[in-house]
Amino acid sequence: MKQLFLNLRNTTTLLLMMALMPLAAQQRSNSDIDLQMRKLVYAQGAISQLYVDTVDMKKVTEEAIRGMLKELDPHSTYTPAKEVEALNEPLAGSFDGIGVQFNMNEDTLVVIQPVSGGPSEKVGILAGDMIVTVNDTSIAGVKMSKEEIMKRLRGPKGTKVRLGIIRRGVKGIQDFTVTRDKIPVYTIDAYYMVDPTTGYVRISSFGATTNAEFIKATTQLLAVGMKDLIIDLQGNGGGYLQAAVELSNQFLGNNEMIVYTEGRTTGRHEYRAESGKMNIHKIVVLVDGYTASAAEILSGALQDNDRGIIVGRRTFAKGLVQRPVTLPDGSLIRLTIAHYYSPVGRCFQKPYEKGDRKKYDMDMLDRLNSGELMSADSIHFPDSLQYTTKGGRIVYGGGGIMPDVYVPLDTTRYTALHRELAAKSCVNTTVLKWVDLNRKQIMKEYDVATYRKAKAKQTNNKNYDPNDLVAGFERFKQGFTVPKDMLDILIAKAKEAKVEYTDSAFQATLPMLNLQLKALVARDLWDMSEYFQIINSTNEIYQRGLEAIKDDSLFEKIQSE
Repeated sequence: MKQLFLNLRNTTTLLLMMALMPLAAQQRSNSDIDLQMRKLVYAQGAISQLYVDTVDMKKVTEEAIRGMLKELDPHSTYTPAKEVEALNEPLAGSFDGIGVQFNMNEDTLVVIQPVSGGPSEKVGILAGDMIVTVNDTSIAGVKMSKEEIMKRLRGPKGTKVRLGIIRRGVKGIQDFTVTRDKIPVYTIDAYYMVDPTTGYVRISSFGATTNAEFIKATTQLLAVGMKDLIIDLQGNGGGYLQAAVELSNQFLGNNEMIVYTEGRTTGRHEYRAESGKMNIHKIVVLVDGYTASAAEILSGALQDNDRGIIVGRRTFAKGLVQRPVTLPDGSLIRLTIAHYYSPVGRCFQKPYEKGDRKKYDMDMLDRLNSGELMSADSIHFPDSLQYTTKGGRIVYGGGGIMPDVYVPLDTTRYTALHRELAAKSCVNTTVLKWVDLNRKQIMKEYDVATYRKAKAKQTNNKNYDPNDLVAGFERFKQGFTVPKDMLDILIAKAKEAKVEYTDSAFQATLPMLNLQLKALVARDLWDMSEYFQIINSTNEIYQRGLEAIKDDSLFEKIQSE
């Protein structure tokens, strides 16, 4: 027993040294901190030394951490060490791998496109290739998870991996040895010219490379005549606060407020623009109920400074700042340390009860049931949350960003059958199979090879003919219709997945289904920019954004450069 208490005392001393550093700024007395820490350490020591059965102390400790965080806000979270790298990867800007975009066609990995200039393209791997072995281990037909396959393909930069590939029209399995390299992770999904003077940029998240990606995209658009810009933040869940600050700085005048943060121990920290750099006239920002965090910072900065019009539906309403705290084993706590506030002083964070994550997660369903997603009249903000911009516009805090132009949700856009077909992967696998069967023909018909050569030159800042980037796709956009043999594949996939439907339900589903199939074919042949050019044609928020940017009356109180 004496040894037990010696162990406890030593452990207490160690944990107190670790814990008191980040807690030094707290207001509570040291004696109270000491008491609470001793309780935790004594409890852990008693369990490990005295409990009747063998205990997995790692699991117990992790559950204790989760339990503490559960009593805080909904955005303070714990991530085990083995998941930290995967969590950070989408925002970090790159990972080490072989450089292919791929999808799973049933149980076979099919290359959609090799990354331009990446390690796979350098050794001759092509779109449509099927990777069936990795280092002589079969990954096809063995029910291996997508995560396990990715684990085998990825590895440190400079290491080699042997791939066995089946290529349509070539007998047997071809062997390729790929040297892994840094593969960029992009946060901008798409950019293109909507018309001769209006550009479009879709940002999926805010990561380490977002600002650089944005400058590159808009530089190309400005070069071909862009004067006005639509920024699409629909579904953008946020990311790095600093990335939102950097991007906001592209549009605001010197010393204009972008955002400020304030917390109990962190004090107030202001982020201000250094100068407006982009020569853009009108700005429209597209948002929806899943536009959150850093995306709300950009939207709020543009709205509060009377620099842009917000179009769509009320945003998610996350106004909490998390700081990553790395624990000794490499696991990570993301701990809320402050609220962030827009330039006029509004916090976007929606109300929550500490420890009640379920109610918080039901917010979107509550919005649907209340009628908010169908009518702006169902949204009510108290007068205490009303703010006024410099231009005299009324904006609201305490519940996300209310758009200047509200767009109701079209609940008829996707039928129940369409949603089921998508959920059971029938739509994606149909396109993969059809494109695989017809790749050579359609690539020739729409001159995809010329596009890819021009794209590679553009990526490497070499001279290219801009017409080569759009000519084939324009023919596809105007002339391609979903053929019967593709629908036959879809019907067979639906049967395999046991999707039941009536003929009338199928006919009602066809308009949007055909559009999605066409957009997915475009994605496989070209890229995400072409996908969105097709799918946006029926996106109600996008369409209203196009109308808004042409409506001069909406910009009467908006600053322009």
